[in-house]
Order: sequence, then C-alpha cells, then structure tokens
Amino acid sequence: MAYSAIRNRRQSIPVKVGHVTVGGGAPVMVQSMTNTDTADAEGTARQTADLARAGSEVVRITVDREESARAVPRIRELLDKWNVDVPLVGDFHYNGHTLLNDNPACAEALAKYRINPGNVGFGEKKDRNFSMMIETAMKFDRPVRIGVNWGSLDQAMLTDLMDRNAKSAEPMDVREVMHEAIVQSGLLSAERAVELGLGKDKIIISAKCSEVQDLIAVYRSLGQRCDYALHLGLTEAGMGSKGIVASTAALAVLLQEGIGDTIRISLTPEPGGDRTKEVIVAQEILQTMGLRAFAPMVIACPGCGRTTSTTFQELAQDIQSYVRERMPDWRKDYPGFENLQLAVMGCIVNGPGESKHADIGISLPGTGELPAAPIFIDGKKAMTLRGENISGQFKEIVEGYVKGRWGAKSVA
Repeated sequence: MAYSAIRNRRQSIPVKVGHVTVGGGAPVMVQSMTNTDTADAEGTARQTADLARAGSEVVRITVDREESARAVPRIRELLDKWNVDVPLVGDFHYNGHTLLNDNPACAEALAKYRINPGNVGFGEKKDRNFSMMIETAMKFDRPVRIGVNWGSLDQAMLTDLMDRNAKSAEPMDVREVMHEAIVQSGLLSAERAVELGLGKDKIIISAKCSEVQDLIAVYRSLGQRCDYALHLGLTEAGMGSKGIVASTAALAVLLQEGIGDTIRISLTPEPGGDRTKEVIVAQEILQTMGLRAFAPMVIACPGCGRTTSTTFQELAQDIQSYVRERMPDWRKDYPGFENLQLAVMGCIVNGPGESKHADIGISLPGTGELPAAPIFIDGKKAMTLRGENISGQFKEIVEGYVKGRWGAKSVA
C-alpha cells in the first residue's frame, strides 16, 4: 500500500545496527527494552529472546553497574546459542563512560550504545565523559543513539535558553523554549560526536517527551533541521489503553508525515504482564497505517443490536488466536503470508461487502437471519458454511488458502 506517508518519507542517513538497517529508506524498525535486572544474564537473555520472537528487531538492555556490564557478553552468548540474532543496545546513564572503558567485552557484545546527553556529567566532565563514550564507539565501530529525554534534560542548556529568551524583544512561550532545548541538546551532541570523528552514519537521535503535542512539535523541528535517523517514542506513555492510545496518537501523526525510522512503545506493564505487548502494539501501528506487514490482519464486526449472538465474537477471537499460533510455521514455510487479510463479520448489513474486500471473509448470520455463513475468497462468494463446526471449517479454508497462495513461492 503506497500511502503518502511512504512516498513523502523524510530522507535520513542509513545506520547499521548489527544486521539491521535504520533509516535511509529502510522499513520503520520496531524495537523494545527489557525490564529485567541485566546482572541476571539468563533472565535477561530469556526476556530478550521473547521480545525478539514477538518481532522486536532490536532489544535495548540497561547497563547501570559493573555486574550488569559483566553480564552482557554472557547474554549475547546465550542468545547466540539459542539462535536469536537480535542486536543488543546498551542503555547508559551517568557512568556509561567508565562501564564501557572498563569492560571492553561488554562494549564489543553490544551493537549500539544509547547516550543521554543530560546524564553524562556537568561542565568539563560532561565533554570528557561524552568523548570517552564516542571514542569507545569508534574503537569498536558501533553506532550510538543520542537519546534526549525531557525528564533528564541538560539543565545548563535549558537555563541559558530561558535567560536569553527572557531578554528577547519577542520572547517565546516557555514550552517552546523547552522544545528548542530538547532539539538543540540532540543536535549539538551529534555535532560534537562528528567533531570527535564519529561518522554521521553512526548516529541516531531521539528526543522523547511524555506529552503528545510536545513530542510532535519536537520531532517536526528535528525532521526539518537534520538528516540523522530518528527514533520515535512517547516516553512514560502509561499503562493499558492510556499508553496505547497516547503512543498511537503521537507516532501516527509523525509517521504519516514521513518522520521516524524506528519506534518503541513505552508501555507500563501490568503486574505480571507480558512485556511483548509493546512489540505487538508497535507492529499494529505500522501495519494498520500500511507502512509494514507483520501478521495477517483480522477485520471483525464490532457488534450491534442485529448481532445479539456472540458467535461472531467467539469466531473472531478463535481465528485471531489461530493465526498467532500458526505464524511461526507460516513464517518459515510461506513467506509473504503476513499480507493475508481476513474478515469475520456478524450480519448481512456490512458482512458481504467487508468480506469481499478481504482475501477471505465470512459473514455470519445476525439475529433473525438464516443460519448460514457465506464465505468469500478473493472477492467472490466461494461457498456457504453451516452446522456446529463453522470455526473448524473456516480454519481449514484459511490454511488451504495460505498454502496455495504462498506455498508455491517458498518452493520456487
């Protein structure tokens, strides 16, 4: 699907992160972050593997102390043993310069370093510590993400901009000054990295805020003022539907404008919740916008007074679960299957029409309608299902369609 967001996509410098390309016209990349104690090498490796298998193309891990830094090579070793080749990104704050310098095996095992310019030190120490991290990146030929966060913004820079703004003949709104401080922090840090010898093709910038309109304003400015690859994410997005809605609202606007080369959805997991949910949400944002395809889409009727039966709801849930279960085998045997579109509709009003637009669609009977479910394949009515096992019959149809449409390609 060639939407305007793809045709008018902002051109950025491509960056290699392990075997993954970020920017330069490459598909918008999905990444995530573990929430385990990195010093627990096996636990972190397991969660990293789960995130990678869910579709995270890069996984970031916290490296906050010696024990964490020493565990990183072991994490990489375990992932390689399990045939999980996802690149690892080290998340550094405050002491990253010493951790990387004192633990070369850690620096080598990581595919990228995240540097927060607001947390590398103050005054002369700031430049020295930042320079040490850039020198390590050059030594091991690693890219860096200069990750500005408005919760840990460089206060000296912000104060200076506020003072100058106050003396201006036409002062900006305070919030606009903060936006400018965030943008300048990222751009000036990138310029300093280039001065130190790091190539522009080794730099990704992020500028995260926790408010939707702030994030949009900051990234629009960044997109106009540089050609570095940009990582998008609404920081501290929140829990459940609030976090999903806020992240989608912000990122969808930017992506539609062609801004963004890689994304992360920073959801607060529920106690005992599945960390991979943030990966699925990121994939669904990109797929519903037509930017990428990760898994077959199941279009389902929302229900109304014509659909008092729960049959279509149960079938939609059953088919969605079935698709997820079959994805590992389909990915291996039927490349291209992720473009499959299914429709599970609940009555005669929109059922046939929506079913015709999907690759395979089923229109279940609504209240008072005849107990029959017509099946549409590639826009044409193919058959009608009846009886107690409509779900099983529909799955067989889907399985046959996937094999018939994409199986030939895998053999060829």
